[in-house]
Amino acid sequence: MAKNVLIISASPRRGGNSDLLCEQFSAGAQAAGNSVEKVFLKDYHIAYCLGCGACNTSHLCVQKDDMKPLLDKLVAADVIVLATPVYFYCMDGQLKTFIDRTVPRYTEISNKDFYFILSAADTNRQNMQRTVEALRGFTQDCLEGTREKGILYGTGAWQKGEVKNLPVFKQAYEMGQNC
Repeated sequence: MAKNVLIISASPRRGGNSDLLCEQFSAGAQAAGNSVEKVFLKDYHIAYCLGCGACNTSHLCVQKDDMKPLLDKLVAADVIVLATPVYFYCMDGQLKTFIDRTVPRYTEISNKDFYFILSAADTNRQNMQRTVEALRGFTQDCLEGTREKGILYGTGAWQKGEVKNLPVFKQAYEMGQNC
């Protein structure tokens, strides 16, 4: 059965290493007959959460930016891929802001399969665990019925495009095929 796959690319640069891994995952998922949409967060205006609490009862954010349609996409997806470059052992600011802004409807982002794509210049995968734990804090501790299906570690990729020369590039395609 075909799935609705939503890829959230938080790379600040189109064609960056984490974004290239998103493209590979997407190609594999499409080859397997799934419907795939990639959201490049840099193309959207998403303001920081104000912490005002208005959404606690209304389930609507008071801010008028590009987040509402993205929330609709998250709720509709069967599979969600969260992709980020790792800066100073943490997800980048674009992805963190995006996650913070899910509050109005986070209880509706349930029973989904999640994949994480990480890229970093660091060659030690263990150093990326803080990022993984932060993502799990969102997906496992805050959302109902989620399943972590896979993690791609694009380690040792400093310059734009270097990830193409690493085994993880092929693995991204294969993971997409099997989502």
